[in-house]
Amino acid sequence: MFKNSYCIYLILMVFTIQLSQAQFTLSGEFRPRAEARHGFGTLINTNQDLGFGTSTRARLNAGFKTDSYDFYLSLQDVMVWGENRQILPDDQNDSFAIFQAWAAINLGKGFSTKIGRQVLSYDDQRILGGLDWAQQGRNHDAALIKYQKDKLAIDFALAYNQDYDNPTGFTNTGNTYNTTGFFSYKTMQMLHLSKKWTNFSSSLLVMNNGFQKYKEDGVTPDGTNNLQTIGAHLNYKKGKLGISGNAYFQTGERQGSVDVQEASLLGLEFSYKAADKITVELGIESISGAKDDSAAFFPLYGTNHKFNGLMDYFYVGNHANSIGLIDIHASANFNLGKKTNLMIKALNFSGHQELSSGEKSLGTEIDLVLKKGFKGFNIVGGYSQMFASNGMYELKGVSENLASNNQSWAWIMLVIKPQFFTTSK
Repeated sequence: MFKNSYCIYLILMVFTIQLSQAQFTLSGEFRPRAEARHGFGTLINTNQDLGFGTSTRARLNAGFKTDSYDFYLSLQDVMVWGENRQILPDDQNDSFAIFQAWAAINLGKGFSTKIGRQVLSYDDQRILGGLDWAQQGRNHDAALIKYQKDKLAIDFALAYNQDYDNPTGFTNTGNTYNTTGFFSYKTMQMLHLSKKWTNFSSSLLVMNNGFQKYKEDGVTPDGTNNLQTIGAHLNYKKGKLGISGNAYFQTGERQGSVDVQEASLLGLEFSYKAADKITVELGIESISGAKDDSAAFFPLYGTNHKFNGLMDYFYVGNHANSIGLIDIHASANFNLGKKTNLMIKALNFSGHQELSSGEKSLGTEIDLVLKKGFKGFNIVGGYSQMFASNGMYELKGVSENLASNNQSWAWIMLVIKPQFFTTSK
């Protein structure tokens, strides 16, 4: 009894000493979202019923910060309501995961390193983003070397992915990486430089992704296909006016040894604060499509839901090597007071290249999002409608005379992020 009590007191004393020299935070997230889909992601026929479902993201986050290092751990589960039968002993979809687990070490003189599973999010998240809209989010297993001084920041990332559980993968004689799909890479090298001035900021991104390559038999490993993405993000803001731009280019080889030559993504956005509670935006984005000698540009690991319409008709598990896209859009954001905001956005889509019929026009999408803040939580909801043109029916492989006249999507989401515990040094 005495020995057990002594051990408990010793553990508590050590823990107390540690906390006195560090900052510890414990937080969570509870985010259920209900969706009514009737044309989300693609066009549907008149004989297809509306789909309705609810999913919940639950996270538990712990952070430990000292003068020499930071440690962060985020546990996550994504639950679809009703996916498990009653009293099922195991989670049927095996969605529990470690979303983030990393340590950041202070190396001194502006240098640090960040190692482990982490979110890589830069600029407007066009190429690298956290994809927070998706309940599962996006992460990378990587090691970063970081430098920051004044308003200059340099990040250099390295990744080499493996699958120890695959008997044909990591062995004494080989390193075959068999995880495929969604541009899952075997190797990655990334350099991001950013600089800020009074009214202007700019960044440069250089990234190489190596995808597992196989010989003609489709089984024997044969090095990697390497795809390079290079580009810049610019941002200017002064007074009521804001201007931002993207220019990215891709070359090399995609998964499956598909050649990419001079593929591009170019974007320009203007914003203007028209009144104290109204901000309007106007923008255009051009993404190159597939050509005879080149695959299309793909924005890889960005938060693609943020771009090209909330209904996810493009570059969200789809449109990976198609006719490209020209997206002209306008939006207005209204501050309605009492933590209430309304966003209205219209987007007109056309192909960067023509379809086989010669058609380029794809359609117009209208997005509405309403956010209301309460004491300790937010409620966010939205409605989107797609008005398809002839090209969209051809692109999605749905006959116009069979397609539903109502291609829409509605959703509502509760967001609670409690701070359970925080200590200060």
